[in-house]
Amino acid sequence: MAQTVKVWFDPEADFLEVQFSDAPGYMRETNHDAVMERVDENGNVIGFSILGVRRHANTERPLEAELTAH
Repeated sequence: MAQTVKVWFDPEADFLEVQFSDAPGYMRETNHDAVMERVDENGNVIGFSILGVRRHANTERPLEAELTAH
């Protein structure tokens, strides 16, 4: 079964958001200061966002963050 993913990039704010679901949710901090996870009312991850995308573009290491379900 295919799943639709929605991706937004705001170049002016240097902000990227990826949503796995249209379900209502809220943003929660992760273990990385540039990454927030979007979770539903049950704590399931339904997306994430990255702040300051350009500052991570020229690094040799990938941007890593743990997205956790509670």
